[in-house]
Amino acid sequence: MVDPQVTVAMYALADCNNFYASCERVFEPHLESKPVVVLSNNDGCIIARSQEAKDLGFEMGEPIFTCRDKVEAHNVVVRSSNFSLYGDMSRRVMQTLRLFTPDVEVYSIDEAFLDLAGLAGRNTMDEMRRMRAVTLQWTGIPISIGIGKTKTLAKLANHYAKRTPETGGVSVVPDDPSDMLGSVEIGDVWGIGRQWSKKLRAISIRTALDLAEMDA
Repeated sequence: MVDPQVTVAMYALADCNNFYASCERVFEPHLESKPVVVLSNNDGCIIARSQEAKDLGFEMGEPIFTCRDKVEAHNVVVRSSNFSLYGDMSRRVMQTLRLFTPDVEVYSIDEAFLDLAGLAGRNTMDEMRRMRAVTLQWTGIPISIGIGKTKTLAKLANHYAKRTPETGGVSVVPDDPSDMLGSVEIGDVWGIGRQWSKKLRAISIRTALDLAEMDA
C-alpha cells in the first residue's frame, strides 16, 4: 500500500452502498443481512438491491413478476420505492460529508465528489476512514470512498473499494495503478456503456489496464 501521506490525492468519490435498500434498513433495522429489493414507481421493476439480493442473482431492471418464485424461495423482502425518504437521507449524507470538506460536488442522489485540497498536511486515508465511520454513525448509511488524482481515478478507486473487503471501504489509487486497473472490467469504467464495451472487447480491450495502455 502506498503511504497516503506522500500520495497526491486531489479528489475523493463518496458513494452510498446499495443506497435505496440501505435507506429502507435505516427505518427497518430488522432487514439488516436480509435480501432486499426496491421496486420502481409502479412496482414493476427492480431498481435497487441489497448485496444479499445481488448475490442471489437479482438484476437491475428485472421485472418483479418474472422472479416471484425466487423471491418466495429466498424470503426476499420487497419494498415499493419511497423517493421522499431517499431524498431526505441523501441530504443528511451530503451534510455530513461537508463537515470534512466544504467543497462537495453532489453527482447524484447517492454520490458526491470531494476536493481534498483542504486536507493538506493531514493523513488523507485516516480522514476518509473517519468520514466513513461518522457518516454511518450519524445517518445509518454505509459508504465507500475512492481517492485519486482525478475524478475518473477516484471513481476507479471507489469501484475497487466496493469489491475488495480488505480495503475497509476506503481505497486510494497507488502511484503504479496497474494492479487496480487490471482488476476492473472494461464495462465498469466510468463513461463506457454496454455498446462501447462490446466494441472494445472485440479488439481485445477487456480491462481498464488494457485501455490505459492503448496508444492515444
